[in-house]
Amino acid sequence: MGTALVTGATSGIGLELAWQLAANRHRLVLVARDSGRLETLAGQLRAAAGVEVEVLRADLATVAGRDAVIARLRRDHAPVGLLVNNAGFGLGQHLLGGDLAREEEAIEVMVRAVLELSKAAAEAMVPRGRGAILNVSSMSALTTMGTYAAHKAWVLTFTEALAGELAGTGVTATVVCPGLVRTEFHDRAGLEAATWPAPAWIDVEKVATAALAGVRRGDVVVVPSLRYQVAAAALRHAPRALVRAVAGPAASGRAMTAR
Repeated sequence: MGTALVTGATSGIGLELAWQLAANRHRLVLVARDSGRLETLAGQLRAAAGVEVEVLRADLATVAGRDAVIARLRRDHAPVGLLVNNAGFGLGQHLLGGDLAREEEAIEVMVRAVLELSKAAAEAMVPRGRGAILNVSSMSALTTMGTYAAHKAWVLTFTEALAGELAGTGVTATVVCPGLVRTEFHDRAGLEAATWPAPAWIDVEKVATAALAGVRRGDVVVVPSLRYQVAAAALRHAPRALVRAVAGPAASGRAMTAR
């Protein structure tokens, strides 16, 4: 069924994508920073799904980490047919008064790594005439909720542009823009999940299922769930002044102060 490489594979959306890909009999390359969690997950996937699983410990905030993943993407043996750029984290801070090093790390992981890994994967896939790249953005890409939203807006636009470059090659690029997903993301960022109403949340299984279905169809942009599709349409068409007023830094700031 081909090999899928998933970054940020040990938690959240990446973890669920790994399980769904394994259930569909894909060989896997799991990428994350925590070797213990990687090995545990690899063992569980091998036992439950009977698939081949490689582990690649790499910190995508570093040149060495990105280079290690790029080397695997360029390898001819067991070539990667699906790259999933999922690694990322919530900053849990405003830019003003925040830690600049954390902002820089976010750019390395959620912008530079997506750029470099997508380029390496596409350049390896195009000569083969097949392959797919799935980048994980966010509904926040359509808002002005701070630098995280800016990074995810970059991922959205970048993937749309990449899809245009890849047209006719047999290789596709898809970006998924989930809304609030029930994972450990918010806890890790120090955000109070209870700030947002219960109906706003979507299960991670639905996000992963929608994303992979979009890849199979060759969709460029996937927004899981009807309610978020409606919200996305509203955000795209609303005056930007209104978006800044209702979906700006103050909106995410409420989750920070609620802690």
